[in-house]
Amino acid sequence: MSVVKVHRKGIIALPKSVRERAGIKEGMLLLVEVKDGKLVLSPLDLWERVWACCSGSAEEAERELDREEIEKERTRERQWRR
Repeated sequence: MSVVKVHRKGIIALPKSVRERAGIKEGMLLLVEVKDGKLVLSPLDLWERVWACCSGSAEEAERELDREEIEKERTRERQWRR
């Protein structure tokens, strides 16, 4: 058990020992739920969502994700130049 402080805008830092025990790595997405008045954090597996919306192969899904990422980067660059 650990005690953490809630900072401005609700930001909290999970102690390293908690992250390690839960398998939480930098960059992971966590689903936050309130169950019976308690906060529950669960890893969010987006790969399952990718497969649910894709009827092709893993390679096709990766290519689609790559194209989307390239388009997002181009949009960011255009916005930055303005």
